[in-house]
Amino acid sequence: MYRLASDCARDTVVRKFVAPALELIMLDKALRGEYSREEARLIFGEMYATAVAGDGTVRSKRVELVVGGELGGGAALLRLATLHLLKELLPKELKFGARAYVGEGSLYNITATSENAVKFKRFLAVTAPSAGGEYLSDKFDEFVEEAKVEVRLDKDSIRQTEKGHVAADLTISEAGVAIKYSVYLRKDDILLLFASTDLSRVELAARLLRHAGVAAEVKKVGNGGVWRVEATTDKLAAGREELRKALAEFVRSAVKNEKKAERWLKKLEKGRVLKEGWPKYHVVLAKGALEVRFGSSNPDSIEREAQRLEKMGLKRGVHFTVKMPEEGRYGYVSILREGIEHIAWLSVRSEGEQQKLAEDFVKYILRRAEEAGNDVHEKAKKIIEEGMLRGSQTLRDLEKWVEVSGKTYVVKVRGGGAEIEERQDDKPLLRIRITAEVGRVEGEHIVDRVVREYTITFSRRGADNAAVAYAYAEVDDAERLAALIKALTGKEPKVYRMKNGKIKIVCYREHLEGFMRYAELADPIKKWLEKTE
Repeated sequence: MYRLASDCARDTVVRKFVAPALELIMLDKALRGEYSREEARLIFGEMYATAVAGDGTVRSKRVELVVGGELGGGAALLRLATLHLLKELLPKELKFGARAYVGEGSLYNITATSENAVKFKRFLAVTAPSAGGEYLSDKFDEFVEEAKVEVRLDKDSIRQTEKGHVAADLTISEAGVAIKYSVYLRKDDILLLFASTDLSRVELAARLLRHAGVAAEVKKVGNGGVWRVEATTDKLAAGREELRKALAEFVRSAVKNEKKAERWLKKLEKGRVLKEGWPKYHVVLAKGALEVRFGSSNPDSIEREAQRLEKMGLKRGVHFTVKMPEEGRYGYVSILREGIEHIAWLSVRSEGEQQKLAEDFVKYILRRAEEAGNDVHEKAKKIIEEGMLRGSQTLRDLEKWVEVSGKTYVVKVRGGGAEIEERQDDKPLLRIRITAEVGRVEGEHIVDRVVREYTITFSRRGADNAAVAYAYAEVDDAERLAALIKALTGKEPKVYRMKNGKIKIVCYREHLEGFMRYAELADPIKKWLEKTE
């Protein structure tokens, strides 16, 4: 007993018991009606998913949490007890079982498998922590495919607003968690809206909407601490059948203008009309990056779409990735940024059928991005514009005036090129060499003209394999190099003063994309990126 007491007094041991003990108290109170059942489910799901993010794994038919260390068996039993109480709070169709297995050493695995895992993931798909519309752990992406939602229109809530619009309450729920949205019939569209000062509640509302097939983003309203998520007709028409049917029911019940109702109903009942011949790609921002993805549980559909991209001129594994469906689950074709840029380049540089396919797909991506919101559309437009500019200019005889460090420089490029330098560590370097005359402007005169070959060497660095270039120079040479880089790419490099008096210049991927505008550099840079991706 003394040993047990001394072990339990240690912080590293106590932490294993605190979270599940608090969960157990909360769930028990919820079962006895002393605490909100929905709130208990949400809090528990967030805490358990967080534990899985740190010490667990999520696979197609498996959710596992590892509990180890001193008194790990006791902590594992406590975790199992919380899952048992949670089961009592879930609807019948979502009740699941989990077991504890003794692993190597003092490890214990709490595992839900097969149908139990599927049900558990449906619950976690709603409750797992997120921010900015994205899950806080990549492990949670596996939850999305299991999510299902129910949609219910409250006909008794149909009412007239002060602005003369017809409104009603519409509830979307999953795994016992529900959000009540307001839906409005306005002059030119249908609006679905949820707003609150509780950001986590609005994030949940956005997540449920996405599970219902609607691209949704959380936005702040002014400076009053209010957050909102909304979707209008076109986005709603891209949603799941359950949502479209509920909205159609609302329109039928509320609209007196038959022609307007007929137009909206046609869009809702058939779903958004896609460009003929193209399947439904999802275009969204994931952690700031543009994601263009087509998903299906049909292997033939996935392979057919992959072949279409190859016919367009994209390479599997370089421009796009493919995951084939397993056991009836969803697979996907995901187009990488390099692939989107290449499609844009093909739309203006290739010929015949290939060019036509690329042109159509560029228009389609932009339209889907526009439907997803301003941020997504701006990101897609920027990437496509960069792709179209690849190889569109030449270095020779290029002349530009730029400002660096408060001084004006005139840059006259005389030529240049790029080459890949192989290395033993299988991470080749990219050396860009530019010959240019760079002079400083003083009043009406150009002074200190210097003709030199400048070298910018890119390598892959860090866990994210980022493309970065470093250069070190004296102050005058560093400013000339910075002026050259800004003249060619439109982006000023980062400049740092070192302790020894020298200057360090740093270029990133955005500068590399700027260099790709030039015919002399585009192909070597493209090959280097493909080789080092």
